[in-house]
Amino acid sequence: MERTGPPARFSGLLAALSAALLVAGGLAASAPAAAAADTDLARNGGFEAGLDGWSCTGGSGAVVSTPTHGGTSALRATPAGSDNAECSQTVTVKPDSTYTLSAWVQGSYVYLGASGTGTTDVSTWTQSSPGWTQLTTTFRTGAATTSVKIYTHGWYGTPTYYADDLTLVGPGGDPVAIPATPAGLRAGTTTSSSVALSWTGSTGAAGYNVYRGGTKVLSVTGTSATVTGLAASTAYGFQVTATNSAGESAKSATVTATTTAGGGGGGSGLPTHALVGYLHSSFANGSGYTRMADVPDSWDVIDLAFGEPTSVTSGDIRFSLCPVTECPNVESVAEFKAAIKAKQAAGKKVLISIGGQNGQVQLSTTAARDTFVSSVSKIIDDYGLDGLDIDFEGHSLSLNTGDTDFRNPTTPVVVNLISAVKTLKARYGDKFVLTMAPETFFVQLGYQYYGSGPWGGQDPRAGAYLPVIHALRDDLTLLHVQDYNSGSIMGLDNQYHSMGGADFHIAMTDMLLTGFPVAGDTTKVFPALRPDQVSIGLPASTQAGNGYTTPSEVDKALNCLTKKTDCGSYATHGTWPGLRGLMTWSINWDRFNNSEFSKNFDAYFGG
Repeated sequence: MERTGPPARFSGLLAALSAALLVAGGLAASAPAAAAADTDLARNGGFEAGLDGWSCTGGSGAVVSTPTHGGTSALRATPAGSDNAECSQTVTVKPDSTYTLSAWVQGSYVYLGASGTGTTDVSTWTQSSPGWTQLTTTFRTGAATTSVKIYTHGWYGTPTYYADDLTLVGPGGDPVAIPATPAGLRAGTTTSSSVALSWTGSTGAAGYNVYRGGTKVLSVTGTSATVTGLAASTAYGFQVTATNSAGESAKSATVTATTTAGGGGGGSGLPTHALVGYLHSSFANGSGYTRMADVPDSWDVIDLAFGEPTSVTSGDIRFSLCPVTECPNVESVAEFKAAIKAKQAAGKKVLISIGGQNGQVQLSTTAARDTFVSSVSKIIDDYGLDGLDIDFEGHSLSLNTGDTDFRNPTTPVVVNLISAVKTLKARYGDKFVLTMAPETFFVQLGYQYYGSGPWGGQDPRAGAYLPVIHALRDDLTLLHVQDYNSGSIMGLDNQYHSMGGADFHIAMTDMLLTGFPVAGDTTKVFPALRPDQVSIGLPASTQAGNGYTTPSEVDKALNCLTKKTDCGSYATHGTWPGLRGLMTWSINWDRFNNSEFSKNFDAYFGG
């Protein structure tokens, strides 16, 4: 999946283009001397003022004190996934004028270029530069060009690169005025977790920043935006500013909007901190069978594992208790149903979990979608359950080539699943409990990779849960990603994190509570979920799955996320005392392990 350099089919072409640019621009000799009236137009080209004036894709850029070419600072940028770590700024120029762009760079496959020139956009690059190397190119602006974008970037899958002392020398453009403060800010449609905003545009604005409670939460180019990740039944104050290359306007007047009360996503009667566990009800394994009546009171949500399809594409889900030949102590169906009612009377929620490791479900047709709805409804009604847990694994969810925007999915298995769950939610109403238990591959890996990628060839399952979570976020009670049986995953610090310790759970959960650009695309940001919608998924014992985490490390993760203590090397983007709790595979394995997991949860939260 990872790229280690320019694709073979591009490398020869890039070399040829680079050579042609060197000859055409006269760069084999010295760069053209600046005219007397020429000035350096690049803002903060030595990065002495941090990233002021610069914008780096996917949060890829940072300023470092070593190595530097001149001064005390330089740019460090790290490509990740399909993001090439581009750092850019827009500069005001004069039409019909010649400019020289130059920078000192260090690293492999480092590019310097200008776009929007109005004539021929230019770039130059170095394949390998272990020490500081100067890149230089020239361009002429078009007859109507008043601004250009200058940039540096690396290449997909390559290591960090450095840049310093970037200059753009040529005649200065006419001064640009800071745009006026936007007027007419108003709130539109609200949900339990979002508010739609719109405003009147400002002349000369290149973009707009949206503020919530004085903190910037969005940057957009149009005159509308939707702020997500909000709490239900809560009043928020919003402001907006206009921006361009000259700076940012003053904030607009504040408009206040209150989110709606919400439905299934609001918590559905769960305690402030909940413990979720899977109960092996339909099969036996080394942990032994646990009768419903014997499930300890510690468990607030009990997921019946598993409802499985009659075939991968049928959508026909069936559930039955473990056969007596496998589970000699299995109760009768009548006893099982009575025990469910007793749990519910004690405030517990009991759900049917669909899928699991062996239950591949692909709703590739509308017929399968409709069968899924009817068969799941029958299970819920027969057993008197509170809702549904979606535990699709393996090849259940996979994105078709060309399906690149999680906000507007086109793949039938994704679209039909979303539709089916919305139908179920509408059928059972606000008390319907909806939970999901995806693997990290289907969620957090989406920070680096999404589907088959811009060139194809990536695993099409990468990030494939994101459109489902996003479309159902207002109906979602709990997301408990499986922080186990996982490879190393890159966090928002652009470092890889491995399962088994507090660091992994902190990094993975921080991504859900902060939001992240999908595949490094800052125009496609997966919005943060509410803390009450998120639980951490862990194995209950070493036998239950890879990635077992000791109670002391679990406590460190909870301390960091809810109190901002014991965080180690990872810096979270917030503190979330309302984090819902923990999920584990499984209740059976926890009992087998002397209830270590549930006892630690009760001790931590006072349950």
